[in-house]
Amino acid sequence: MNSITGALGPLFLLILLGGVIGYRRWPSLEFWAQMEKLIYFVLFPAMLVATLATADVSQVPVARLAAVLLGAIGLMTGLLWGLRSWIRLDSPAFTSVFQGAIRFNTYVGVAGAGALHGSAGVTTAAVAVAVMVPVVNILCVASFIRAGTLGQASLGQSALTLLKNPLILACLAGIFLNVSGIGLPGWSGSAAELLGRAALPLGLVAVGVALRPAALWRLDRGTLTTNVAKLLLMPLVVLLLAWVLGLDPLSRDVALLFAALPTATSAYILARQLGGDAELMAAIITGQTLLAMLTLPLWLKLAGV
Repeated sequence: MNSITGALGPLFLLILLGGVIGYRRWPSLEFWAQMEKLIYFVLFPAMLVATLATADVSQVPVARLAAVLLGAIGLMTGLLWGLRSWIRLDSPAFTSVFQGAIRFNTYVGVAGAGALHGSAGVTTAAVAVAVMVPVVNILCVASFIRAGTLGQASLGQSALTLLKNPLILACLAGIFLNVSGIGLPGWSGSAAELLGRAALPLGLVAVGVALRPAALWRLDRGTLTTNVAKLLLMPLVVLLLAWVLGLDPLSRDVALLFAALPTATSAYILARQLGGDAELMAAIITGQTLLAMLTLPLWLKLAGV
């Protein structure tokens, strides 16, 4: 347990530092809004390209890892929609619960994988991101359509945004450069690596800045449902699937890490743009991020990390 907390503790401290910075509004909230765009559109994609373009992906059991992660997402999707009438939430609130249950904070996931398993962990995490990001984004947009909160006029815009997602494009570019044998020639590899190094620490601080402590006072059916689904059921399902499919310890740890992560802070933007319950989404993001600091080490300890 000491090794787990030793690896994840610095990450949590950066998130808490971001929370203090956000509370103090220093240097300004507008500054961090622009910084988050830089991280999302430049720094983190550079890290994914640098990792996937040069990694020995043959060492990662891609098919089994994908089966575990996508299997868990599929089961959670079916469970939530099957229990929708029992949960008794209106359509906007349900879409926020759905996002909270299946989305994951990419920055924390990749940083955590690196802290636990070094470069091999980052490579496996990058593969997990490449597998999960397109599927999760499609499912989330589909949930807005199915729930009836997304107007027809926004459908085309949402599809275009999905196709232009910088994380998806970065994963595709990295995989192409790897498979084609082109790699990152000349100075491009070092430049991409330098940009990527800035992504994770700044991304973790930005996660903290986005937290809304006042939202923690919202305790209702929506927050309870999504916290149970994301922080308890999803990790349990992944552990069971990893055992059934015989994932190696490193891949199992990364899969469990991503399953037990808090939801992405970008879920708030999607909720606001596509007709979800944005205030509920803010409460879910804040609550999960803080609760995961307790539950994530416990799940990893249970898995024998």
